[in-house]
Amino acid sequence: MKAEVSLRETYGKTLLELGMENQDIVVLDADLSRSTMTHFFAKELPERFFECGIAEQNMISIAAGLAASGKIAFASTFAVFAPGRCFDQIRMSIAQPQRNVKIVATHSGITVGEDGTSHQAIEDLALICSLPGFNVIVPADAIETARAVEAAVATHGPFYIRLCRPKSQLIYDEDYRFRLGKAVTLRQGKDAAIIAIGLMVKAALEAAQNLKREGIDCQVLNMPTLKPLDQAAIIKAAETGAIVTAEEHLEHGGLGSMVARVVAQHRPVPMELVALKDTYAKSGKPAELLERYGLTARDIEKAVKSAIKRK
Repeated sequence: MKAEVSLRETYGKTLLELGMENQDIVVLDADLSRSTMTHFFAKELPERFFECGIAEQNMISIAAGLAASGKIAFASTFAVFAPGRCFDQIRMSIAQPQRNVKIVATHSGITVGEDGTSHQAIEDLALICSLPGFNVIVPADAIETARAVEAAVATHGPFYIRLCRPKSQLIYDEDYRFRLGKAVTLRQGKDAAIIAIGLMVKAALEAAQNLKREGIDCQVLNMPTLKPLDQAAIIKAAETGAIVTAEEHLEHGGLGSMVARVVAQHRPVPMELVALKDTYAKSGKPAELLERYGLTARDIEKAVKSAIKRK
């Protein structure tokens, strides 16, 4: 079994390494640098770190101003606050003028655990994907996180990178190459395709392995980039005749909705969406919440069987 590594810590350390190399990188935080892990950058490069306090909307506006001045601005807070609390500032000051701002939001989904409903960002992908011109990335592990941050620095324009709170088991090796806008086939299969993002990628791989024992051969795709979306990979996955999506987000407005749009337009096949239904989650330990709200490998297995029956 591969090690479990913090995506947040990987982000913080990668950002520092890139900041050492590139003088144009500036970093902003909203009183959460110990949690978002931007404190690594703040300690070593304090002249390029801006602590904005509990004022996320101001942080976004300042980041936009710095980007307008030629800087590569990274703004970090919890996903429940950006885009949630800052949506208007993001829309007006970043999306519309296409500023070079990289929003890296941590503590996404329901796996913030005991922090409870008020801190669970389950609508953030729907919000940010609604904005034209944004690149939206949901890494599956720490290695993909590092590559995504590197891609954000190298690519001009707005980015939203969504990170979870818990450590996550590594999926990739160090030589993994992230490509913006491209899905990654982690497992081939002919009976159905599972398309997953974030921590649900590991659950998808586990589900496919369990289904194989029952004679069901599943393809598994990691879709790290929601915008721009790899439509060709989705259309290819539809050749299996059944698709299941898996995400730690509400079923409307996220991965499932985006995949369904492509499938409906280009190659209609039965689909099942493993995601939060139309409800907010309660407070609890991450594993307990994933179990309660149907976001486990077992739930993906059930969805695959249901989709196959409808072929």
